Amino acid sequence: MNIAWYALWFIVAVSLLVTVHEFGHFWVARRLGFKVLRFSVGFGKPLIERQGSDGTVYSVAVLPLGGYVKLLDEREGPVPPAELSRSFTRKPPWQRILVLLAGPAFNIVFAILVLWGMLWFRGETQDTKPVVGEVVQTTQTGDQQSLTPAARAGLRSGDEILSIDGEPVNGRRDVVFGLLDSISANGAATLSVRGKDGTVRTVTLSVGDGEARRKLTEPAALFTGLGFDFWAPPLPPVIGNVVENGPAAKAGLRKGDRITAIGGKPVSDFRDVLAVIAAAKPGDSVPVEVRRGDSVREVHVTLGRMESGGQSVAYLGVRRVDAPVPPEMLVINKLNAASALGLAAQEAWDMTMLQARLVWRMVMGNVSLKNLNGPLSIAEFAGESAHDGVTSFLQFLVLISLSLGFLNLLPIPILDGGQVVFQLAEWLKGSPLSERVQALGQQVGIALLILLMGVALYNDIVHQIG
Repeated sequence: MNIAWYALWFIVAVSLLVTVHEFGHFWVARRLGFKVLRFSVGFGKPLIERQGSDGTVYSVAVLPLGGYVKLLDEREGPVPPAELSRSFTRKPPWQRILVLLAGPAFNIVFAILVLWGMLWFRGETQDTKPVVGEVVQTTQTGDQQSLTPAARAGLRSGDEILSIDGEPVNGRRDVVFGLLDSISANGAATLSVRGKDGTVRTVTLSVGDGEARRKLTEPAALFTGLGFDFWAPPLPPVIGNVVENGPAAKAGLRKGDRITAIGGKPVSDFRDVLAVIAAAKPGDSVPVEVRRGDSVREVHVTLGRMESGGQSVAYLGVRRVDAPVPPEMLVINKLNAASALGLAAQEAWDMTMLQARLVWRMVMGNVSLKNLNGPLSIAEFAGESAHDGVTSFLQFLVLISLSLGFLNLLPIPILDGGQVVFQLAEWLKGSPLSERVQALGQQVGIALLILLMGVALYNDIVHQIG
C-alpha cells in the first residue's frame, strides 16, 4: 500500500468524524436558539457554498481535514441589537455547556450506532477462549536471569483464564484489556484459572518495579513481558503469501510452497520457521527446503532487515496460512437488535473509561508515552483497515470516534472540555472570567496540545524509521 492510499482513507476518516463532531455542536445550538453563522465541512476557500433560509451559510471547503461551526459571538465583532439574545455570550451558561458537550457526545453516539449496526448485522459475537499457550520460564536482564511474572505466579500451559480481579472474562479481548488495566494500575492482576484437570485456582501476576510496569504498557509488549501467550492452533509450515520483492520472492519461493526444513532444521509448524528467523541476523544466508507439488528443492535466502521494537531484526518475507480455530475453542454469543444495542453501549462505555484511566496513568508516569499516535500512524491504520475490508474500516472508525469524543472532553482550555470548565467557572462566579484569564488559559491549552502533538509525532517518526 502506498502513501496516497493511506492519505485517502485518513482524509475520509477525519472528514467524516470531524463533521459528525461539528454537527453535534450545530444541531444542539440550533435547538437551543443560538444563531449559527456558518457550518463548514473543511477549511479554507469554499468550493460549494449556499445560505439557508435560517441565515446559516453551509459550505464545503478546499481542505478536507476537519470542519467548524461558527456561532454569533459578541467577542468577535459587533452584533445587531435584534440578534443579541441569540449570541453565544448572552445564552445561559448551562445552554453553552450543552452546546460544547454536544460535539464529543455525537462522536460517542456515532461510535455506538456503528458498532450496533455491525453487531446486529453479524447477529453474534465471536472470540477465542483465553487458554494459556506457552509459558516462558525465565527472562534475561543484563547478565542476570529471573523468573517471568507468569512462571513466578504458577501459570501453566492449558490454563483457561476465567476472571481478572474478580471480573469475569468472556474471551481473549477481555483478558488483554483486563491485564493492561490491572498491571498499569498497581502492577498486579489476580487471575482465576481452570487447569487441564478442571481444578480452579487463583494466581497473581505481579510486576513490582515501576519502570518494568511502564515498559509492559508499550505497544505489543504486555504478553512478552508477562511471559506467556495464548494457545494457538497448529500452523502448517505453508507459505500463504510472498512479500513482493522480499527476500523469499527474490530466492524463488512461491505461495503454496511447504517448508520442510530451514537452517538445516526440520520444521512441522510455521512457528518453527519464525523461531529460526528470529535467531538469525539480517543479511544471513539461510537454506530453505520446500516441497512444491511432488518435488523438493532447496534454495538459499538472504534475509532482509526490518525494525521491530526499536531493533533491527531479520525477516524472510513470507506470510503464513491461517489455521481454523476448533469450534470447542470459540466463545459465541447470539444477538438480537436489543442485545446488540446494549452490548454496543457497554463496549463504548468500557473503552472510554479504560481510555480515561490509561490517559491519567500516562500523566502520572505509569503508562508509556509510546502509546500516543500521531497523524502518520493514524493514516497507516486507516489505510490498512480500509484494505482489509468494510468491517475492519468501520471498527477503526469506532475506535477513532470514541477517542475523538474522549479527548475533546479533557479539561484543556482550547478543547471543548476546557471551554466547559470556563463556562462552569462563570456560572459559579456569576460573571464572565476576565479576558486575561481566558487568554492565559488558551495559551496553556495550546502549549499542552503542541506538547502532546510533538510526542505523538516523535512516536510516528520512530515507528516509520524503526
